[in-house]
Amino acid sequence: MPKSSKVTQREHSNEHVTESVADLLALEAPMDYKSSQMSMNMAGGGPPPIGKPDISPDLEDGRPAWNSKLQYILAQVGFSVGLGNVWRFPYLCQKNGGGAYLVPYFILLILIGIPLFFLELAVGQRIRRGSIGVWNYVCPRLGGIGVSSLMVCGFVGLYYNVIIGWSIFYFFQSFQYPLPWSECPIRRNGSQAIVEPECEKSSATTYFWYRETLNITSTIADSGGLNWRMTLSLLAAWIIVCLAVIKGIQSSGKVMYFSSLFPYVVLFCFLVRGMFLKGAVDGIAHMFTPKLEIMLEPQVWREAATQVFFALGLGFGGVIAFSSYNKRDNNCHFDAVLVSVINFVTSILATLVVFAVLGFKANVMNEKCVVENAEKILGYLNSNVLSQDLIPPHVNFSHLTTSDYAEMYGVIKIVKEDSFAQLGLQPCLLEDELNKAVQGTGLAFIAFTEAMTHFPASPFWSVMFFFMLINLGLGSMIGTMTGITTPILDTFKIRKEILTVGCCIVAFFCGLLFVQRSGNYFVTMFDDYSAGLPLTLVVILENISVAWIYGTKRFMQDLEDMLGFRPYSVYFYLWKYVSPVCLLVLISASVVDMAISPPGYNAWVQDLATERFQSYPTWALVMCFALIIVAMLPLPLVFIARHFNWLPDGSNKLSVSYRKSLAKEASTLEDETRFILGKNPSEAPSPMPSHRAYLGPGSTSPVELITNSTSISGYGSGYQTNPAPPKSES
Repeated sequence: MPKSSKVTQREHSNEHVTESVADLLALEAPMDYKSSQMSMNMAGGGPPPIGKPDISPDLEDGRPAWNSKLQYILAQVGFSVGLGNVWRFPYLCQKNGGGAYLVPYFILLILIGIPLFFLELAVGQRIRRGSIGVWNYVCPRLGGIGVSSLMVCGFVGLYYNVIIGWSIFYFFQSFQYPLPWSECPIRRNGSQAIVEPECEKSSATTYFWYRETLNITSTIADSGGLNWRMTLSLLAAWIIVCLAVIKGIQSSGKVMYFSSLFPYVVLFCFLVRGMFLKGAVDGIAHMFTPKLEIMLEPQVWREAATQVFFALGLGFGGVIAFSSYNKRDNNCHFDAVLVSVINFVTSILATLVVFAVLGFKANVMNEKCVVENAEKILGYLNSNVLSQDLIPPHVNFSHLTTSDYAEMYGVIKIVKEDSFAQLGLQPCLLEDELNKAVQGTGLAFIAFTEAMTHFPASPFWSVMFFFMLINLGLGSMIGTMTGITTPILDTFKIRKEILTVGCCIVAFFCGLLFVQRSGNYFVTMFDDYSAGLPLTLVVILENISVAWIYGTKRFMQDLEDMLGFRPYSVYFYLWKYVSPVCLLVLISASVVDMAISPPGYNAWVQDLATERFQSYPTWALVMCFALIIVAMLPLPLVFIARHFNWLPDGSNKLSVSYRKSLAKEASTLEDETRFILGKNPSEAPSPMPSHRAYLGPGSTSPVELITNSTSISGYGSGYQTNPAPPKSES
């Protein structure tokens, strides 16, 4: 507060305070809050405490609220539990040591996942704004955090909805028997019927994905024009998303009752069905067999941290947006732990399902391998290339088991060591099939789809699976769209229906990039470059702005005021030291990995019917780095603009209820100040209740508490043309 203000002058003198701070606030009411700049800094630096107001937390500011706590929890679960839990987490488990991977994942979930998730829930719930409003309030110079978060949401939403479009296409294709990807198509060549060569060289499901669904080109440079079937599927996906979020949480909250719960029904059905499949136990045992030597590798911890980071949706703005519609006394700590645990358990459940089904698929493929190679051996026996003496007497080719084939294969390999390679026999080991790691679209649209063709009543299971993917994607898209629309609605006066429809229309036309015949390559590009690095930087700055600029002690006090109980002291150290260090290590490792990994994509080569890695052309490289730069550009721009006062302080855009609460708190504080100044310091009782003395480890003294609290009065009367920059809390 300026030293020339009336309140400060009288505070430093012995005069009795006669002018109410609430009256000063009332005098400032006609001021234009959008154009004015109000100092958000306290005497100790940084914005004022996000203390608990005495007003009703419901709809006093006209902000919508969740109909029930269950609706809110389902929304957060639907946003955090997405496609990555089904097709990314199982792959990382298999790649990084099986069951041993769960150890670093769980440790990092405790160290950075839950604390940062709790942090986002708390700031959103108390300030009741979207990502832009929250970070403008906490630290105006870092207000670019919210803008960058919004832009990342936009980039991710563009390609994420394309995946929902693919799932919609497969969903409708599943209503036929046999499934269209169960067999290779037959091509007529005059009187001859031949199998499609591209399908014969790969597999029926691979051919259907690359040729029938995507009709993909061989390079990213060859667009190939629009794929009209994928274009219609994308249109359907955006219509569904638009209808789900058009009324804000009033519509999306109701959708979440189904979209968040239905995937669990399907996963449990698949798990029960999968456990009765031959080879399912082999798949699960392979999955959870720990490889402890791999667990200590740095790459495993980096990928575990990245998965924790993205699994909870940190930095996207959806978490903050959802929590901003809560009551201010909601127990967000319980919510953070509950949603994080549900997310972790869901990942394990999905892993069990995936590897039960892939174990069955591996068993089927292994038996197929045995049959094919047994026919080769019979041919060599009939042509006298191999002697009958090489075949163990108990082997029966009519009922050949995998163990019999393995024994026969071993004998032939030893005896025919010199010419064994020319025979072209394969070992047909189940372990080799289980080690074929697949993730992403390769898991959902090829491997898992192929496994379902061997299920009895395969169309039913296919319909259920792709309907589950649609709902998983829809829950994440609702959170992503809320992360986009909520900050805009908080900042500008616009009808949410118009904004929602406008965003969906613009996103659909931008999404046409991904439904070209080369569109899958652009999906890969956006997935690799648009979110990873920018989002990590956003979360680091979120952590720093709260823990070091706003102040961890002050934030802990605010949480105690808001929740009504004292958060565990461990959060103080996690927010201030552990999480920032972990995030800095993560972003450094990500930059190094990006630098040493050649930028490129896996192109489908039609003639060879296989994928081949290709480097991005120059224009595509420029596009990759432009995605990163554009997403991070608001951070320095907003900082520079506010440092030189070129941009109004966004923290002034407070809700009506916030200004009322400040006036009421200031009035109460004025009474306390009169009472204190009217007595000797030794006689003056603390103006704070005893439970508010806690500010975290290294608590501030009661005198400092009074000083900091008194400085809130400057919040109403201390308007400044040039607000002082926030100072970090020691």
